[in-house]
Amino acid sequence: MTATTATVPAPAHGLTPTRIIRSEWHKLWTVRSTWFTLLTAAALVLGVGILMGATYTSDGGDTVVLTLYGTQLGGIALAVLGILVTAGEYATGMVRASLTAVPRRLPVLWAKAAVYTATVFALSLATAVLTFLTAQVFLSDSDQAASLTDDGVLAAIAGNAAGVTLLGLIALGLGAGLRSVPGAIGAFVGGVMIVPEILRMLPYEAMDTAIRHFPTQAAGALGSATPMPGAVSPGAALLALLLWAAAALAVPALLLKRRDV
Repeated sequence: MTATTATVPAPAHGLTPTRIIRSEWHKLWTVRSTWFTLLTAAALVLGVGILMGATYTSDGGDTVVLTLYGTQLGGIALAVLGILVTAGEYATGMVRASLTAVPRRLPVLWAKAAVYTATVFALSLATAVLTFLTAQVFLSDSDQAASLTDDGVLAAIAGNAAGVTLLGLIALGLGAGLRSVPGAIGAFVGGVMIVPEILRMLPYEAMDTAIRHFPTQAAGALGSATPMPGAVSPGAALLALLLWAAAALAVPALLLKRRDV
């Protein structure tokens, strides 16, 4: 009598992109600061939008820019979240466990960026649509009355969400590169928001052209339903933001390959 031993395939426990992304997803949503920051950002956009709609008189301008004016404040909150996603792990020391679990390292950064991008874009788009519709309740009898089906409106709302998301992705890259929450916040506020305003004062036409492609200026061009005077086209603005975000992520990616931690 011959005994036959069945061979049962061992379950695969190797690292896969899906598992790494799932891990980063759980890490993001199990931290209280995530909920607080996202709710704060949404509340700022919605609150300012309602205020702008309720107090509007007859100043004119782009209706999407008017109703989503609070994005400037909400975007700062989302940028801080991006910094916490990366630099926050260095502050707590949890990054050692993450990089030990994923020795190749770079997939951790890409997973963080992917989870952050999906979360922030979905929230920003939903908040922008809700804010626009709510503000239109107050603007229905004014020259700013509009609907989602009007030319350029939905594209501007989506562009607004994309701009906020890419600005936050730049902040995430700064957090990963500097590995310090205060340092990354200072770099984002100073480098992304303040430096372009200082450079704008220089009397050079080439500088004015360059500033139009800076992150905050490009994001503003993306969120307008009508062409903004002196701004680049939405396509050029999106490309500029993508390049800025790619550059912001390339630096920490290089550091992850060269440093021990």
